[in-house]
Amino acid sequence: MNPRQATGYAPPRMATVAATALEEALHEVRERTLALVAPFSAAEMERVQHPLMSPLDWDLGHIAAYEDLWIVHRHGGEPLLRGDLADLYDAFETPRAVRGEIPFLRGRDVLDYVAAVRRRALAVLERVGPGDGTLFEMVLRHEAQHNETMRQTMFLGGLAGGRPPRATMAAADGWIDVPGGPFEMGAADGGFAFDNERPRHAVDVSAYRIARRPVTNATWLRFVEGGGYERREWWSAEGWSWKEEYDITHPEGWTADGSHDDDEPVLHVSWFEADAFARAHEARLPTEAEWEKALTWDQDPLQETGHVWEWTSSHFRGYPGFAPYPYREYSEVFFGDRWHVLRGASWATPERVRSPTFRNWDLPLRRQIFAGVRLAKDVT
Repeated sequence: MNPRQATGYAPPRMATVAATALEEALHEVRERTLALVAPFSAAEMERVQHPLMSPLDWDLGHIAAYEDLWIVHRHGGEPLLRGDLADLYDAFETPRAVRGEIPFLRGRDVLDYVAAVRRRALAVLERVGPGDGTLFEMVLRHEAQHNETMRQTMFLGGLAGGRPPRATMAAADGWIDVPGGPFEMGAADGGFAFDNERPRHAVDVSAYRIARRPVTNATWLRFVEGGGYERREWWSAEGWSWKEEYDITHPEGWTADGSHDDDEPVLHVSWFEADAFARAHEARLPTEAEWEKALTWDQDPLQETGHVWEWTSSHFRGYPGFAPYPYREYSEVFFGDRWHVLRGASWATPERVRSPTFRNWDLPLRRQIFAGVRLAKDVT
């Protein structure tokens, strides 16, 4: 199915949203996007900074095309501003590997397109109203998520804005003991949530322990110096093969002079590395149900979240009763054993996207994401 074709499913309705609040939110997220790219030259904007990532100009055009599709075309019933760009900015029609080679809009042309789409979207908001606000909220969060993706590009390309501000964690080392029993997992009805966060359902979790904070650079350095990337017994077969093929010896972005702050959470580690680290410490990665239960447990809730995305042991799958909305390609095509779930948020995640039920996902070898590690243990 083409992602431009909506499904027939309708999610639980959001509460009424004022048009003025949506207009302010659209303005705020756009200001953030434009400020993010303001320091860069035309050459930096159109260049492929890293094979994994899109040119920053492509991201801008994609943000605008998505807004034109869902607000102007789907919600407003108007033709696309540039129908000839639909496939070019469709993430499935043009995978990242080819985006540097296609005729995407550059420089002033892409900025003019971004501005023109926004004028159309605001006109639709005034003419039609926000409806229940679902499509507007989806577009807002889509742009906010691309802000973080663009920061990943900046990190890999060595550009300003790709590294976090200093963020020493306040919580001490130690463990939270979470009792076994059921809890309600997923997003409740009545507010915005992506399709993979629903439906809310009961999950019974056995007792476990989970670390009070993510693993720090200092702790990871001890893992490196203790042979963490050399001890075969700590690695899965697939992880060891990946490590050997790409000569992985430390987290992405660590430099030879060790210029990383010891007390900050380690960043840019793959699921393979996270899994090996956990095995080396006679621990494991939490399941996403354990992660969510610990975050929402009112007796001793999870601490120091929001610095890094945290890998879980769970594969990305739909919850019981899952229904795709508004298009199948947002979540459903990624379900299965290839992808692992990450929970929480990172320093680069805009506030609008942060949620206890939000599910991020990526392949186990990926390190561009601002991902770290929080350990868990069984209770015996």
